[in-house]
Amino acid sequence: MKIMPYIPPSVVQEVKRMDLLTYLKNYEPYELVHFSGNTYTTRTHDSLKISNGKWMWWSQRTGGRSALDYLIKVRGYSFLEAVELLAERANIQPSLSVSENVPMEKQLLLPKKNQDDQKVIAYLSGRGIDKEIIQFCLESGRVYESAFHHNAVFVGMDEKNNPKYAAIRGTGTSFIGEANGSDKNYSFSIFTEKPNDTMHLFESAIDLLSYATLQKLDGKEWRREHLLSLAGVYQPAKEIEKSKVPAALARALKMHPEVKTIVLHLDNDRIGRLATKAIFTVLPKQYQVKDVPPKQGKDYNDLLCIKLNLAITKREKSTKKSMSGHENMRDRR
Repeated sequence: MKIMPYIPPSVVQEVKRMDLLTYLKNYEPYELVHFSGNTYTTRTHDSLKISNGKWMWWSQRTGGRSALDYLIKVRGYSFLEAVELLAERANIQPSLSVSENVPMEKQLLLPKKNQDDQKVIAYLSGRGIDKEIIQFCLESGRVYESAFHHNAVFVGMDEKNNPKYAAIRGTGTSFIGEANGSDKNYSFSIFTEKPNDTMHLFESAIDLLSYATLQKLDGKEWRREHLLSLAGVYQPAKEIEKSKVPAALARALKMHPEVKTIVLHLDNDRIGRLATKAIFTVLPKQYQVKDVPPKQGKDYNDLLCIKLNLAITKREKSTKKSMSGHENMRDRR
């Protein structure tokens, strides 16, 4: 499935405001060379001079003001590619300056797709995920590799398989984030093609895929029951009774009214246990709710890695950001 990006006009307008010196200082400092006074040049093109908010590439008799102009005229990006790159790196989000009385549909800004998915395949394989399951996710458009940073992108879709949400994980870094415009009602999932009365709930896409792999290793059909991940760690209210059912779970249960049993596979830590208690409390009594955390390790990927004798991924706590390109974050998963 080919995923076409949508870039709101407000994002394009904001991207055009970034001057070249600001761009190079923030995102390609290795390329910036001080020439004299307030004039700079680049390591690749010494005839390109930057001064007073403008730049000129003298050898090619072309110039401009913005970083967007530079990426197109000097680096050879298409307009769409250049806008995507700048929006990702600067975390530029769609404008929210609309009337509060008018509901605004979220516009998902997906990272550009890479020509192949080799780094994502290697990353998921290194986390122990089964090759058949990886291939299913790639072919169905649920997972792909981003072009600029080679992140793993986990896509959540609506009933018509239109992308509505994307969780992003670094394949060679500790980056964790979400694509701009992600709708938490549509988190990463693998639902069965036939009606089934059981739904399994996980904190992350990696945990979901790890559980599916464990099912396959045990000789079970991994697509027999509904699998749903939450869009990030579920945060209950201070008074647990006032908590709400996670948005992704509420939508999934509406989609699949045949579900009678919900199995919670949340983490073996304080946050995971508290979230489990809250979901138990707020789910309607019509559902049978089971708590099945991993038997070993902090989460289901730990459990899978222990079973396969793979190294467990190290984590450092952080706050997840809604962005798609910047990599100064630590992954807790």
